[in-house]
Amino acid sequence: MTQTAQAIVFDAPQQLSVKTLETKAFESGDIEVDVTFSGISTGTERLLWDGSMPPFPGLGYPLVPGYETVGIVSKVGEGSSVQIGDHVFVPGSYTFQGVRNIFGGAGSRLVVPHERAVKVDPGLGPKAVLLALAATCYHAMALGGERQTLVLPDLIVGHGVMGRLLARITVALGGTPPTVWETQAQRQTGAEGYSVVHPNDDTRKDYKAIYDVSGDSSVLNSLIMRLAPGGEVVLAGFYKQDLNFAFAPAFMREAHIRVAAQWKKHDLLAVTRMVESGQLSLEGMITHTYKLGQAKDAYQVAFADPLCLKMMLDWKT
Repeated sequence: MTQTAQAIVFDAPQQLSVKTLETKAFESGDIEVDVTFSGISTGTERLLWDGSMPPFPGLGYPLVPGYETVGIVSKVGEGSSVQIGDHVFVPGSYTFQGVRNIFGGAGSRLVVPHERAVKVDPGLGPKAVLLALAATCYHAMALGGERQTLVLPDLIVGHGVMGRLLARITVALGGTPPTVWETQAQRQTGAEGYSVVHPNDDTRKDYKAIYDVSGDSSVLNSLIMRLAPGGEVVLAGFYKQDLNFAFAPAFMREAHIRVAAQWKKHDLLAVTRMVESGQLSLEGMITHTYKLGQAKDAYQVAFADPLCLKMMLDWKT
């Protein structure tokens, strides 16, 4: 029998609907997850929403977005690493038929290979959605897993969820509390063990590791000017426009510029352990939760309201 599930569909840029779609056939190594919450990304999902995403493999419409999903396992196949009733985090899927799954996590029921899911503490509830962004931060610090010692930021640009997680992870790992730049007054509050300032109020020019999560393509030159000799700028956001920089200031500082890409499973497992041990807090970052019937409003608020740090869609009926 053909199985179906509800999903968020971007039919075209700025055209959203909730549709009932056919799901992939269940295979022996799969699990089925009844989704409870999914998050809306203000980075990549915003670009998919407004049609400004740079050329990307598999990009096209209609598509199902979402890579921040938590739910409860309702069916397992052979050799599953999780059991029925387990709470799991799922970083997207290829569940839905007749659409592009970019990233395929915004649905009421997902069918995924069991190794793609990570078991989480039920007590985390919707906060487990934030593990994807925490893993992204950890991956950036770990240089993609190439170094045993993490490179911790001393300046972070942007105090959204990514900026807060970067700062909290730095403090949790025993690093010197970083400075965080934020231009929007509404987002300058909420620091825990570190300081948040407007960049115009910071005169320091000897930062060794600057992490940019602003998504602002024009910021690179100003960051290079704040580096210590041999310092590094890490581009940990996602940028819809090309970045460029003046060579002479970078040359004089012998600057390093690094791009941090998508996290790997070991990054996700590392931050999950930090959260479940109490070393890393995810409190205070989910500011809005909307029901599925409010999906259109949820995406508008997530992308337009500076007071919205993380928007959550509640899939429970």
